[in-house]
Amino acid sequence: MRVAGWGYNGRLPVGAGGAALARPAARAFFTVFHTPEDFDVFISTAYAQAAAGGDAPSTLMSLLPLVLMFVVLYFVMIRPQMKRQKEHKAMIDALAKGDEVITAGGLLGKVSKLGDPYIGIELADGVEVQLQRTAVVQVLPKGTLK
Repeated sequence: MRVAGWGYNGRLPVGAGGAALARPAARAFFTVFHTPEDFDVFISTAYAQAAAGGDAPSTLMSLLPLVLMFVVLYFVMIRPQMKRQKEHKAMIDALAKGDEVITAGGLLGKVSKLGDPYIGIELADGVEVQLQRTAVVQVLPKGTLK
C-alpha cells in the first residue's frame, strides 16, 4: 500500500526515498496492526442489562452521605454566619450619639450624627465623615479614644 510517497515494506514504515523510519512508536503500530479489522480489539461488545427493581433502601442509603454533608455544612458555616449577622444588626441598631466606633476601613471616631442609612463620625476636631451604618464593625468602650 502506498499513500502520497509513503510505503510499507512489511516490517517498518518506509519514507518516500525508501529509507525505513526509525520511530519506535510508528514501528510498533505498523507491526501490530495491518488492516482496519485489527482495530476491533479496542471495541468491546456492549450488552443491555435488565433494569433493577428499584431498591428503595439502597437509594436512600446512597443519598445519606450527601444529606449528612449538608447538615454538617449548615452547623459549621451557615448557622454561625447567621448568628454573626444578627449580632451585627443589633449593634448597628443600638448606635447612639457619642459612641466610639471602628469602621470597616479602619477609621476610629465618635458618632456625631445618626441618620437612617448614614451616620456621621467625627474623626478629629472639625473632621467629620459620612458613612453607611453597615460600615461600623465594632463599638468601643467609652473613653477609648482620647
